[in-house]
Amino acid sequence: MQSLRELYKIGRGPSSSHTMGPEKASRLFREENKEADFFKVILYGSLAKTGAGHGTDKIIRETLSIRTEIVFDTVTESPHPNTMDFFAYKNGNELSRMRVYSVGGGTILVEGRAEIAPQEVYPHDSFAAIRDYCREKDIRLCDYVKKREGDGIYEYLAKVWRQMQNSIRQGLAKGGKLPGGLEVDRKAMYLYRQHRIDESAETRQNRLVCAYAFAVSEENASGGTVVTAPTCGSCGVLPAVLYYMQKKHSLPDSKIVEALATGGLVGNLIKRNASISGAECGCQAEIGSACAMAAAALGELFELDIDQIEYAAEVAIEHHLGLTCDPVCGLVQIPCIERNAVGAMRAIDAVSLADFLTYSRKVSLDTVIRTMYETGRDLKKDYRETSEGGLAKLYQQSG
Repeated sequence: MQSLRELYKIGRGPSSSHTMGPEKASRLFREENKEADFFKVILYGSLAKTGAGHGTDKIIRETLSIRTEIVFDTVTESPHPNTMDFFAYKNGNELSRMRVYSVGGGTILVEGRAEIAPQEVYPHDSFAAIRDYCREKDIRLCDYVKKREGDGIYEYLAKVWRQMQNSIRQGLAKGGKLPGGLEVDRKAMYLYRQHRIDESAETRQNRLVCAYAFAVSEENASGGTVVTAPTCGSCGVLPAVLYYMQKKHSLPDSKIVEALATGGLVGNLIKRNASISGAECGCQAEIGSACAMAAAALGELFELDIDQIEYAAEVAIEHHLGLTCDPVCGLVQIPCIERNAVGAMRAIDAVSLADFLTYSRKVSLDTVIRTMYETGRDLKKDYRETSEGGLAKLYQQSG
């Protein structure tokens, strides 16, 4: 598996696969074709069907910076649901072309260029293998991450945590409506300030966790800077849980960094053995994965043992199986923002359940990850980030 630097990426929203990936591909193609006077980009699959709502065409034009034609090809079948073809021209003559797959979390694959793939730093690609190694060495999951990646990974995760906190604070401070035409009100500030005198501890926890998740997700929806965890569309789950728990228990940043390492390890396993792309496997691959990462991170924060952390992450994915990706108007707003809040609360519940029931479980994390991938591949294309089915379809019809 690759470094957690490839999982946790700091960048602009609203979509890691629809904005961060295309931006990275455009930057690469521009650098390789500095003499070009015209570019053409063809978008296929989910990029073609929801690219306008996600701002894919806008980010490509801004990055390529010269005259660019964007074609939304919603008919042609492509090898991956997020496929792009780039063409560079000079005086009407084609200079070069490049096919790119935006595979989720801001990661891209360039057809025929395996040499640009990030280095593999983890020798194990299953939780069972990692668990056995950690037991043999008598280390925690976060220690395993540090051992494989070196001390520098904790410095990077500290940077990631600073950005996550900034996204929450910025989101809590803003009101008004989100861009895109749906006229969705920002709700993070409202949730954060709605304290009631008779509010129970449980209600306060739910309200604040949701406020933090809304804050990050609304920043993402407005094109602000966020951290993929593991994607932009699911970026509010993990920071909301960790921010709330850090404040509640007065925890140092060093403990949060360890939690991010463990949560990232689970995200890496999902990315390797299944998918974190809504266009490939539905929202279970985004919110489900984010919930599992948050559950594992929280388990690390509470110093649960490795079996309990595994169970918490497994529960989190298992109860998102089959979740469709049906963004209204192709925007990362409805139902995406609320799903981040629900996913954050569910992560906390998963850890509570794991604390009691771990040693009676029957399903492994590796099994549920494989199940998620098979379930996602079986979903109709209408329910995989095309905005052609489910809530996206019926919302348009009712409107």
